[in-house]
Amino acid sequence: MSLFLWFLSRWPSTALSLLLLSVVGRQTGLVVVQATVCSRWGVPSDKSLSQGGDVIIGGLFNLYYIPSAVEQGYTKLPSYEPCTGLESLKNIYAMAFAVEEINGNSTLLPGVKLGYRILDSCSRYPWALQGGELVPLLIGASRSTTGIMLSRILGPLSVPVISYLASCPCLSDRTKFPNFFRTIPSDIYQARAMAQLAIRFNWTWMGAVIENSDYGQLAIQVFQEEIQGKGVCLEFIETLHRETIVNDARRAALKIKTSTATVILIFCWYTDVKKVFLELAKRNVTDRQFLASEAWSTSDDLLQDLAISKVASGVLGVALRSATIPGFEKYLRSLHPSHRPDDEFFREFWQEEFGSCSGTESLEGVQHPFTDTSQLRVAYNVYLAVYAAAHALHSLLSCPNRDSPPGNNSSTCSSPKHIKPRELLQHLNKVNISTPQGEMFHFQGADIPAKYDLVNWQNTPEVSLKLVLIGHVDGFDLHLNESAIQWSTGTNQVPVSVCSESCPPGTRKANRKGEPLCCFDCIPCAEGEISNKTGSLHCERCPSEFWSNSEQTACVPRQLDFLAFNETLGITLTTAAVSGAAVTTAVFVVFILYHKTPMVRANNSELSFLLLLSLKLCFLCSLVFIGRPSVWSCRFQQAAFGISFVLCVSCLLVKTLVVLAVFRSARPGAETLMKWFGPGQQRGSVGLFTSVQVIICAIWLSLSPPEPRRDLGFQGSKVTLECSMASVVGFSLVLGYIGLLACTCLLLAFLARKLPDNFNEAKLITFSMLIFCAVWVAFVPAYVSSPGKYVVAVEIFAILASSYGLLICIFAPKCFVILLRPEKNTKKHLMAR
Repeated sequence: MSLFLWFLSRWPSTALSLLLLSVVGRQTGLVVVQATVCSRWGVPSDKSLSQGGDVIIGGLFNLYYIPSAVEQGYTKLPSYEPCTGLESLKNIYAMAFAVEEINGNSTLLPGVKLGYRILDSCSRYPWALQGGELVPLLIGASRSTTGIMLSRILGPLSVPVISYLASCPCLSDRTKFPNFFRTIPSDIYQARAMAQLAIRFNWTWMGAVIENSDYGQLAIQVFQEEIQGKGVCLEFIETLHRETIVNDARRAALKIKTSTATVILIFCWYTDVKKVFLELAKRNVTDRQFLASEAWSTSDDLLQDLAISKVASGVLGVALRSATIPGFEKYLRSLHPSHRPDDEFFREFWQEEFGSCSGTESLEGVQHPFTDTSQLRVAYNVYLAVYAAAHALHSLLSCPNRDSPPGNNSSTCSSPKHIKPRELLQHLNKVNISTPQGEMFHFQGADIPAKYDLVNWQNTPEVSLKLVLIGHVDGFDLHLNESAIQWSTGTNQVPVSVCSESCPPGTRKANRKGEPLCCFDCIPCAEGEISNKTGSLHCERCPSEFWSNSEQTACVPRQLDFLAFNETLGITLTTAAVSGAAVTTAVFVVFILYHKTPMVRANNSELSFLLLLSLKLCFLCSLVFIGRPSVWSCRFQQAAFGISFVLCVSCLLVKTLVVLAVFRSARPGAETLMKWFGPGQQRGSVGLFTSVQVIICAIWLSLSPPEPRRDLGFQGSKVTLECSMASVVGFSLVLGYIGLLACTCLLLAFLARKLPDNFNEAKLITFSMLIFCAVWVAFVPAYVSSPGKYVVAVEIFAILASSYGLLICIFAPKCFVILLRPEKNTKKHLMAR
């Protein structure tokens, strides 16, 4: 391995180096072209920045960029292009400044001068040291793939690698990368923060654009894990490949334009994002809200590009936390080529900015992006990495026996000139310090506690965009000032990005077959069920005493429902009952006025008056069934009904018996039969028959009387208040006794219907009892099958129908003769055969 490192460091540009790196690349996902021959392929940059010292630490930065053979189409020789411009240069001097600051600190590494050797990796080679020596610690790896290779190559030697920009979650695995550390949080945290933003703003339908690397693939994987079960879906995931970026950017732009998702998540390097935004600008797509990862959320190249300002307006992004380094701005302004003759990095920058190195130029008092230290992000990560290395070295070199004479336990102490990387690695794992800015800093395995800024791209009067801090992320906690956000719409109104609008209260979600869970229909809740929240998955059934309101959003107490006097049905039945009682009274008055006429006196006028009285009671007892049921009304209504009808039927039965007895008495030897059917016996018979019903009712009401009860089973929104038959036997006996008397009366009247009288009352009784029996036979099934208050209505109808039948069939013919045919109201006419 040592030989391999020496060879790689000596010949970083050989095709063999690329070939060896491709083996590592297969394991890490890095795209590296495999050379088929061992020949020189271009000359790498030999520029470096170094400072001598007792302990030399390495630095690896991306200042220039050599396009790969794939990107050049295998036709051109490699060329050097600026990589990340002034920011990368600023990162280099952040390391240099930190080393100088540490060397000037009398308490940190006292008596030990820290030095550095900084090289440009050109975004191509994982290890480009052009000297034969190996440093005990390396600060570098601006990409995760580079960090993976460096850690695996240097792992067997236990050389610590502290990255300031490699954020792949995979690098947190201490079993695979025990020598790797970083001062940038793992992408797990930024992906979780972006998922929290999507959930917070209810963006349930999103699109995603990712780069084809560990950075993009792992970040979107974490994002999807975080939104799982949270009601957020991705409509599409477009992947950008560096080798085909032009076509991929065009394809992604078309997908974004045609998508119904208005919020787009992008995990890509800023150069790829720029190409996508330019394609969107060509198509005038300016109504999308972009959610930016830290790889491009603070890119000045994008912020200052007027061609994409309309597309990129309102970007909401997660950014590396910003910080200030006291004294760093003064240090940058003091830099001058004349003071740094060996610094080729700075000399090239100076020539590009000022065109010469005459010595009169200066950065003092000049506003320049290079000297802007208001929001240091990557540079601060580099600064932290240097301090972490310094404290680990301080811990390693702090030996209580260092001043002892040679040979006296000196073997237990490390010397600055002979530092063992394995021992330094052990001390680096235990680093727990306070930075000069007062920030507590320690490693959690390979990582540091996650901290991010939340930034927003807002319009300025100059048309370009400015970066505005609107919140921060601390671990898993997200702190956001929503009122400070300017969205892509140019307003403070949060953009809406949903496949289906949230279901309002009173409805529930119903997933569409074959579509994501975020696409659904809203189904109204059934009666008796409610949903009182937006986006309910299920409707809840109301408690038994409650029912849903008309909007199905709340359970309200059920309305009491009973047959009331003021409703249409109640008014109709009341009118029919009162009319029947009035007609009966009118017949009674007629019979009183004509009580001496043969028509009234025939067949015992006393029973006729008693029959009219019982019919009137029958009509009036139906009124007891109307109105709100109470304890006494429930008991009284059935008793009044049963006794009134038994009294009525008893009168008819006795009348029928008298008719039969009269005609039987006309036969020889039957004179004594009439002794049993005199007026007293008739009254006694009626009283006897009625008393039986009174006894039945008394026993029923005393043992198990009807009680008011709420029926919840009918007309869900209403509770029917009814008289519950606690004892069906009692009610059956009441009806059965009435039926027995009615059937007996019908049978006897049917036998007496052809007796030779001109006006045979038995015929009238037969017709009346036929109607009576028909009504009550039909009553039983109708009563059993009727719901709610209609049970009461059926019973009232049966009472009124049978009462009207008796009244009309028996008394209508008599009143007709009395009032309209008085000439027929004679004894001779009635006795005629």
